Amino acid sequence: MRPPRLIHSAPGLPDTCALLQPPAPPMSGPDVETPSAIQICRIMRPDDANVAGNVHGGTILKMIEEAGAIISTRHCNSQNGERCVAALARVERTDFLSPMCIGEVAHVSAEITYTSKHSVEVQVNVLSENILTGAKKLTNKATLWYVPLSLKNVDKVLEVPPVVYSRQEQEEEGRKRYEAQKLERMETKWRNGDIVQPVLNPEPNTVSYSQSSLIHLVGPSDCTLHGFVHGGVTMKLMDEVAGIVAARHCKTNIVTASVDAINFHDKIRKGFVITISGRMTFTSNKSMEIEVLVDADPVVDSSQKRYRAASAFFTYVSLSQEGRSLPVPQLVPETEDEKKRFEEGKGRYLQMKAKRQVAMATGPKLPPWPEIQFTLRSDVV
Repeated sequence: MRPPRLIHSAPGLPDTCALLQPPAPPMSGPDVETPSAIQICRIMRPDDANVAGNVHGGTILKMIEEAGAIISTRHCNSQNGERCVAALARVERTDFLSPMCIGEVAHVSAEITYTSKHSVEVQVNVLSENILTGAKKLTNKATLWYVPLSLKNVDKVLEVPPVVYSRQEQEEEGRKRYEAQKLERMETKWRNGDIVQPVLNPEPNTVSYSQSSLIHLVGPSDCTLHGFVHGGVTMKLMDEVAGIVAARHCKTNIVTASVDAINFHDKIRKGFVITISGRMTFTSNKSMEIEVLVDADPVVDSSQKRYRAASAFFTYVSLSQEGRSLPVPQLVPETEDEKKRFEEGKGRYLQMKAKRQVAMATGPKLPPWPEIQFTLRSDVV
């Protein structure tokens, strides 16, 4: 078995390396002529930490996206033809399974598992390694979807080189995942017309009381070489706003438990001003769902209007100083729209709880959701 070779350094991360896996067939993905798996390794530094000293959830999301962008862009350029860059279109639900600490090494492994005519599915696993003891643990699993955009015309979506699957079932399963995410993405885009409006003197525990916004001018360091915002940068900002909303609502330490599907509806260019808005949509006894919306404003181009660029739902939990889960103050929806969003959030919560119960019945015995995130993770925003 030949040793892996260095092939890439992620932009902005001088101590990051992406390593090709040895040229053996991937265990779960298709067989392709070009390498279908990479690994990014980086030591976690103090500037990656939140106020509690653990690695910020947004930092992990950013590393996940960087690994996905590298492998999908390489695959989309593996054949002769028009050159392109892979743009992030969607991130499936991501659970934060275990905290990552400063001084540990993050191992982000990305693998192509399905391609359609115009999209690439990438599955990513994140492990943390204690370099003193060598102990490793799984912290995150994520699935991302990319589309190839032409370098000559970034509004043109190119075709993806096909992959050869080792089993027919892999292609059939991948096609089902593709159709499901495509339908969900379209449904989300149609309901993203509303905006978050400020309210004067809101009452505690209401939606208006904890809703928050962050305004950010997109600079060169936020962007790819082609002048568009990295998906990982957007996700980190979304996680920060969601954390502020959760902290304002419960007035305690809080932790990211999971991120529902993140949909990227349109590209964000360098020089645009983006507004990231978050609002509470649902609370259970021990968890909070926060909707985060990203709007882009081309302030220097009067011919373009403000538009919705991305949206997602984040789930947070409340923690004591000792890291134990606490009851969450119940949200008080006031308007008809808030009540409707509350019921929709309740439906998502019950659906995910049912899925977890099925997984517990058929797989390893784990604590019931969402208590597993409380006991495993002490990441505080």
